Amino acid sequence: MKTAANPSTPETGIVVEKYLHMYRRMQMIRLFEEQVNELYTRALMPGLAHLYVGEEAVAVGICEALRQDDYITSTHRGHGHCVAKGATPDRMFAELLGKEAGYCKGKGGSMHIADPQTGNLGANAIVAGSTGIATGAAFSAKHLKTVQVAVCFFGEGALGQGVLYEVMNLAALWKLPVIYVCENNLYCEYTHFSETTAGDILARGQAFGVHAESVDGQNVRAVYDVASRLVARARNGEGPALLLCNTYRYTGHHVGDISREYYRSKQEEQEWKTGRDPILVLGNWLVSQKLADEAGLRSIESEVRAEMLSAVEFAVAAPYPNPEEAEQDVYA
Repeated sequence: MKTAANPSTPETGIVVEKYLHMYRRMQMIRLFEEQVNELYTRALMPGLAHLYVGEEAVAVGICEALRQDDYITSTHRGHGHCVAKGATPDRMFAELLGKEAGYCKGKGGSMHIADPQTGNLGANAIVAGSTGIATGAAFSAKHLKTVQVAVCFFGEGALGQGVLYEVMNLAALWKLPVIYVCENNLYCEYTHFSETTAGDILARGQAFGVHAESVDGQNVRAVYDVASRLVARARNGEGPALLLCNTYRYTGHHVGDISREYYRSKQEEQEWKTGRDPILVLGNWLVSQKLADEAGLRSIESEVRAEMLSAVEFAVAAPYPNPEEAEQDVYA
């Protein structure tokens, strides 16, 4: 596989490996979600799942700027965040299928995966439900002087929840090391965000004195660059930030949302898939800069696809937890 065109310095080689790693991570998310949809259609997965396809650059760009011990909190559309922060697909699939080998022993399912070892404090099915958790984690990091940073992922629908503004107020007052990442994929379930969200999104953070920026959420290099700056800023004690990532979900609100033409057009979906796909954007840039070739990128995709199939096989064959464990590790 060709990975770089004779890098002139060790630093160049490191940068190339970083981008190839991001490319692989985005492929992992994309192909993981394809298998989730397959499990749903085959009636092997109980319940629903909310796919992250199309938004891969946000999770990968942000998490690549973090240390392993930095915290993230996630959403109902959280598989991408889990993978980007370092969770393994086999245990994630096991969790989705309710198996004992899952991250939460099969009790969390699609919308409640947590992996404390990689700093993932958990997904949350409640819109804006994890904003307080992330802010509390940032408070603990400041109080304990651990120099950790917390990232709170949320969709634009959370902009209608008051708890978000309560925690932003406290984070600004106490200069907490937290970054609020708004993934604006344009639709609050089946309604365009312009019909639910008034005013300037960035101004909402700025009203509290929170540093606010926006970025093209389909360009993983741009997301990584701004995330690196904001993480360094938070780690240096300069307080919270709000990052608006403009992105798009290719699929429905959930796996059962198949016919979407009553709220958005097929043409719109196709334009995003062909013109602004995050994996294509990075892949085309790598090839144009002679940092990789198309054969090498196809090889990465093939390797990841095989990894996902193996992970699914593991999860399908894994045993369910013993019925006696039903009341263990349950706190509410």
